[in-house]
Amino acid sequence: MLWISPWLRPLARVQVDALAAIGIETLLITTDRHPEPVGLRADEVIVDQSLKHPASWRGFARAYRRARRFAPDIIVVELVRDPRWVPFTRLAPFVTMVHDDAPHDRTELPPRRVQRLRARLDSRAAAVVVFSDYVAEQLKKTRGIDAHPVPLTSDLPDEQVPPFVAAPGRHDFVMLGRIGPYKNLDVLLTAWRRHRGGAGWRGDELVIIGAGPLPGQAGLPGSLLPESVRWRLGSFRYQDVIADVAASKASVVHYRSASQSGAQVLAMQLGVVPIVSTAGALPAYQPSGETPLGVDDVDGLAAAFDALADPQRAADRGAAASEHYRRHYRSDHSASALRTLFDELLR
Repeated sequence: MLWISPWLRPLARVQVDALAAIGIETLLITTDRHPEPVGLRADEVIVDQSLKHPASWRGFARAYRRARRFAPDIIVVELVRDPRWVPFTRLAPFVTMVHDDAPHDRTELPPRRVQRLRARLDSRAAAVVVFSDYVAEQLKKTRGIDAHPVPLTSDLPDEQVPPFVAAPGRHDFVMLGRIGPYKNLDVLLTAWRRHRGGAGWRGDELVIIGAGPLPGQAGLPGSLLPESVRWRLGSFRYQDVIADVAASKASVVHYRSASQSGAQVLAMQLGVVPIVSTAGALPAYQPSGETPLGVDDVDGLAAAFDALADPQRAADRGAAASEHYRRHYRSDHSASALRTLFDELLR
């Protein structure tokens, strides 16, 4: 299997490793745009996607020659933006992966040429893979595509998951990832102010981790963050933040638009309960008993902070989230579903 993933190198690595574990030989062609992982593996080819650099064309030619020698039986293509990937799709039947049915907000709208390229590939693909019934339904409704849902796994390798953090070690709430309008920061910070000023607060901070505009530039109410909010601004590597996320009381994934959220499955993998909205992240991913909140439900979000401020309750609900991840979203579950689809296509 040839896997082409210019933007999601960590997740692609996890997925191809899981497929290799069940007997599928893989070659991954990707870029180094993602801040991790580091190093180059024997089953991996790195290309430079810059159209303006002449050397990048030579890199694509070398990658194509290696892919042709590899002689794949099937190809996976996800989130490509460059027409130079099209010749690769002629080497074997190919599958496209669609992670979201629409951009989260205006900042994520790709150029029209990219939209046309992806639509053309989806229309020619032997199958379109998505990671939820919700996105499958949306693609059927808006584009007439019959997509195949498979479980979304975390892009953190299981061997890098730290030990489960018990109640005495739990502190703070986190929000992780690229910060944009769809992250619903104004509602989040309003709810945090209410929690911080009430009887339920137990000295925790709200820690926002990720690249994005500074407060005030992000449409937040005012240029100053509320009390007990800390923003670790900029891109990050997992090794620098995973211990803090694993020790948190909850991960906030309370978004304004639907997202097949890596932050949501990562939280569960780490034994942390995600707080999600009815509109954002995916309510269907939540463990039993975890109720999504209305996207503008400030009172509900503040009450969620109050409840999870109890470290024992946070640890108990985090343990349930971890078990839910192991039962449904671990990488071997994703690989098994993909293997079944590949076998059907090749037959």
